[in-house]
Amino acid sequence: MKDFNLPLMDNNIDRKDIDALIEFLQQDPLPRLTNGPKVRELEQKWSEWLGVKHSVFVNSGTSANVLTMLALKNNYPEGGEIIVPPLTWISDINSVVFAGFDLKFVDINLKNLSFDLDQLEQAITDKTRAIFITHVLGLSGLSKRLLDICKRNNIKLIEDVSESHGATHEGIKLGSIGYASNFSFYFAHHMSTIEGGMVCTNDSSFYELCRSLRSHGMVREFDDPTIKQQHIDDNPQLNPDFIFIGPAHNFRSTEINAVLGLSQIEKLDQNNILRIDNFKYFIDNLDSTKYHTDFHMNGQCNYAFIVIMNDQDWKLRDRIENILRENKVEFRRGLSGGGNQLRQPMFKDKQVPLDQFPTVEHVSDFSWYIGNYPSLEKSKIDKLLEILNGA
Repeated sequence: MKDFNLPLMDNNIDRKDIDALIEFLQQDPLPRLTNGPKVRELEQKWSEWLGVKHSVFVNSGTSANVLTMLALKNNYPEGGEIIVPPLTWISDINSVVFAGFDLKFVDINLKNLSFDLDQLEQAITDKTRAIFITHVLGLSGLSKRLLDICKRNNIKLIEDVSESHGATHEGIKLGSIGYASNFSFYFAHHMSTIEGGMVCTNDSSFYELCRSLRSHGMVREFDDPTIKQQHIDDNPQLNPDFIFIGPAHNFRSTEINAVLGLSQIEKLDQNNILRIDNFKYFIDNLDSTKYHTDFHMNGQCNYAFIVIMNDQDWKLRDRIENILRENKVEFRRGLSGGGNQLRQPMFKDKQVPLDQFPTVEHVSDFSWYIGNYPSLEKSKIDKLLEILNGA
């Protein structure tokens, strides 16, 4: 194909989104731009789309992670362990550390790139407070067995759905199943608010806590007047407008980001259909003798093509990467976050034996993700398949 070029991502924000933003900014009198009614409107529409009671809009997916763990620590002031996968974005791990919980890592499986459930069950102790799952690149990491493990052990499930907007488990959207969930609306994801994120939950108390902790821990941010009044009554020496329940951050977003989100959400379902079809077509035609193709496809909504080599062949890996570069195919080795996060400098003094995580170690060295987006032509997918299958 002449002048073939496959960038990692396409710009999610189109002319319709920009026009919506321009219309908003041209109001007379000038609209309020800080966190206001448009943020509320986006939170409501997102909750309706996802199928949850409550959503809290924040300024990034990372902030959503940190806010969730900070709020969870209020439920468990004594701390405890959070089980995380080594294949995830680094902010998931950092948010656990920032909140003062202890990390416990469990290896993944290749079927859905989620936890190895045999190892997960063995990792649970009486100190386990939550399982923090990552739905990798649009695959559903959930299973009946995982949900049963959580229920049987009275452990909260926290879902990171940053890469998987619209993916489902048994027909129910990911992010509406766990105790709480986090979404990212980064530039490259299924929908974008430039930077932005969302914390979602069906637990009203957790929601109220997230609203306050999103904005410095201010009592006036509570929706529930009863909770608000209780804090005011407990602190008669303080100005009711300036009562802070504890250490917190400023994770508020803006009306500008919310306007973009309200425009984006209108086309999310249609765009997701295209992403789903693209990924299925790609996997159906990828050479299974060279690459892993036995994924759990039910409910997938992938935002990137997943390529995992079957064999640990360094020469073939380097040849594939050279061919991809020659054909101007942008890629990232190691899938989400670059692979095994236990390789990162922050763990160099922990002496964690990496051979205890063989699956994520394989993924770190012998896998890539490549861009999948609604505007991608089938002819380009065919060319990509030709390059990979012929390597």
